[in-house]
Amino acid sequence: MTAPDLFARHRRRLHRDRAQPGFARADFLHRYMLEGIEDRLQAVTRQFTDVLDLGCHDAAFAPPPGTRIARLDPGFAFARAAGGVQGDEDRLPFADNAFDLVVSVGVLDGVNDLPGALTLVRRTLRPDGLFLAAFTGGRTLSTLRQSLLTAEADRPAARVHPQIDLRSAGDLLVRAGFALPVADSETLTVRYAGMGKLVDDLRGMGATGLLEPAPLGRTGLMAAASAFADRAEADGRTTEQFEVIYLTGWAPAPSQPQPARRGSATASLADTLRPR
Repeated sequence: MTAPDLFARHRRRLHRDRAQPGFARADFLHRYMLEGIEDRLQAVTRQFTDVLDLGCHDAAFAPPPGTRIARLDPGFAFARAAGGVQGDEDRLPFADNAFDLVVSVGVLDGVNDLPGALTLVRRTLRPDGLFLAAFTGGRTLSTLRQSLLTAEADRPAARVHPQIDLRSAGDLLVRAGFALPVADSETLTVRYAGMGKLVDDLRGMGATGLLEPAPLGRTGLMAAASAFADRAEADGRTTEQFEVIYLTGWAPAPSQPQPARRGSATASLADTLRPR
């Protein structure tokens, strides 16, 4: 029996399509993630020939010179504008061993089957292929979450979709079969004059509407905005944060460094720690 989807796929596509024409006005988080991905890619000395841009948005990711690139986005409008294909990350339409680099910026937090998506990414990679990803983590929008909980203290609803924490993200890389997995995070802080501007930014990113809760209503919305404003600093602006989780993993290959065989150590830890 197939488990029901946590996120509404049709709402995700619809909201991304609505965001596409004006995405440049709210792309600051995407650009921040992309810079982090590019910094990590520059530290890699090997050459790539076939690249997948997984969740391409506006095709801002520029592949290394001399490579071929395929682009996929869960939204039809982004995919069409980028010359790519529309599809879900946990239902990839690509063959095994098709790429030696897969880059994903800003979409994996909205995938229904993230373990399955990571496994598919690993399968599309050739041996010793590289996977780099960035997406928002569990400490994202903490101020907005608290404001919504305050506004609906009697009957709170899940209005901001659940997100993965850093440790779990690293565990999922291992579970998906990646070698040399690394997960790290950074925090981007943004200050808003009111909750309305934050919501506008989220809509502009296509980052709303993954869940289908009951409508908040005008009274609840005003209460949440008031709670958000109550957290403002002396200049009237409220601080919000976006946690960005970065994942790095390699498709296994015999040429990669391997952990030492258990029991092969030649020095005793106890002897090392013994006072001299």
